Amino acid sequence: MSAYILPLCFLILSLPAVAAQKLIPQNPAYRVIVDNDFAGDPDGLAALAHQLLAPKTTVPLITVTGTDPNLARLTHGNKDTAVIGKSRAEHLLTLLKTEGPAVAAGHDYIQREKHNKPSDAAKAIVAEAMKDSPLPLLFTCGGPLTNLAEALKLAPAIAEKMTVIWIGGADYPSGGPEYNLSTDLAAAKYVLEQSGVPVWQIPVSTYRQMQYSVAEMQADFLPVSPVSRWLYSLYTDLPAFVQLGGTLTMGDHPLVLLSALSTESSHFETLPARTISADGHYGDEIAGRQIRVFSGVDARLTFADFIARLKIAATDN
Repeated sequence: MSAYILPLCFLILSLPAVAAQKLIPQNPAYRVIVDNDFAGDPDGLAALAHQLLAPKTTVPLITVTGTDPNLARLTHGNKDTAVIGKSRAEHLLTLLKTEGPAVAAGHDYIQREKHNKPSDAAKAIVAEAMKDSPLPLLFTCGGPLTNLAEALKLAPAIAEKMTVIWIGGADYPSGGPEYNLSTDLAAAKYVLEQSGVPVWQIPVSTYRQMQYSVAEMQADFLPVSPVSRWLYSLYTDLPAFVQLGGTLTMGDHPLVLLSALSTESSHFETLPARTISADGHYGDEIAGRQIRVFSGVDARLTFADFIARLKIAATDN
């Protein structure tokens, strides 16, 4: 052995262990109430998983609406779909090993006429909005605006304490029928026309940009973790009337993109809010009321981050 090599061996052995890789720091910038009809399309649960894994937001509360009554009867009979959605959200929390977020159900639409007291969801929204926190509050909604409208009626002052990001409504300026809008038109009218709460709206042609290949779901998404396998299994058990092509619309993921990633690669305009007619079309401009309407969202960034977050969580666990 060379006279130079032997001392070098001793030097290497005496060096301290290599420090763990330092990671880019990320701290929460917002707290987020996540509201959705989790007994409906699985994309709401996929977006919830993404939101819970995102380090730039913290989720203190999850609230649940029911699904449209006609859809509910086809998929769940006369069962309370808000309660079913609550159970699914709680199961996801278990899979993610996430503790902390409360889960509160609103009133199911089929049973709605039987309720004469505020829902657990509405009361929880008011309570969270009224808390003192250094983090601004976002209310992200991937379904009907039922729970938010009820909360705003209970405590109108919370309109000044949050910003709403909503997946729903048809495109501007004409509008038209759209599932989240039409399921509870009265709630949408109250939030957009009367409440004054700041709104970022992602209408139908924008959220449909969130297309994810069925082949990618099988090759890239399915194998990642128990969470991805459970979410994938929900897509294998869709109602018989749903006929998929080569893609899935993961339409609720803009909620995570805009709250926890970036708005810089998306496109929006600040437009006058409009009244909404009984068929979902937009009417006259509302004086003094403006909303931010997104016409383009960054699907590549969103899905790349989601897969990466699932992989990191699987490694950490």
